[in-house]
Amino acid sequence: MAGLMAEFGHYTHAVVRGIPASLAKDALRMTQAEVDLDGARKDHREYVDILRTRLGLDVVELPEDESFPDCVFVEDAAVACGDTALITRPGAESRRGETEVMKEALKKLNLNIVEMTDENAILDGGDVLFTGREFFVGLSKRTNQRGAEILADAFKDYAVSTVPVLEGLHLKSFCSMGGPGLIVIGASEPAQRTLKIMQQMSDHRYDKLTVPDDLAANCIYMNLPNKGPVLLHRGAEEFPESAKVFEKLKDYMLIPVTDVEKAKVDGALTCCSVLINKRANI
Repeated sequence: MAGLMAEFGHYTHAVVRGIPASLAKDALRMTQAEVDLDGARKDHREYVDILRTRLGLDVVELPEDESFPDCVFVEDAAVACGDTALITRPGAESRRGETEVMKEALKKLNLNIVEMTDENAILDGGDVLFTGREFFVGLSKRTNQRGAEILADAFKDYAVSTVPVLEGLHLKSFCSMGGPGLIVIGASEPAQRTLKIMQQMSDHRYDKLTVPDDLAANCIYMNLPNKGPVLLHRGAEEFPESAKVFEKLKDYMLIPVTDVEKAKVDGALTCCSVLINKRANI
């Protein structure tokens, strides 16, 4: 397991998808804020450019599909770990068709594909937190126990624990990994309570980095050759107090990323890519 942890945060590829015009009007959302489509597309281009140009990942860009307003949020369609990708069965029925193009893209990357076909199962990738040692799966409006069981079956090398998502859309709406053994967590009472449950269920000890804003707790950690630890996080323009907390991570390359428009339709930084560590021999 120590060897696996040394690889935690290593990625070679990212799968992303374009934003359809239908996102602004028809994407699912918990609030009714108006989305600036051009602004959302501009932010997304910058996000993809960071992955490709600044971080040097091999980016696979899938075309947007107007019939799937939420399709930019590719994380919900697949969970990739090691050489295996689980194609999920999203909790929102309107999103189930998003998985087909994702499956084809991951097949082309020679990953072992496992498909969730059980009609009693639902699982969104936004509810799946992989710590490098184990999986935590949030039980939410979009993910159920059966979905978590199928994930456990797909990734047999790792323990899988389920935790209730008491508020917010997904588990990763208020937490993410900030490094090996470091969980970034929002300061709200439900977020802190969920973290306590995770700590009680785990055989591992995790450090925590608490940020004042739950939404800012969703960030992307990578550990890349020639760059060391990298953290993509929401910037000071959106969340000034949380940005100050990230600045304490002295050895990291900190990259602020704007996500204002996609956040209006419940998007977060991890939602918009599926990150893959493709070894040379597969």
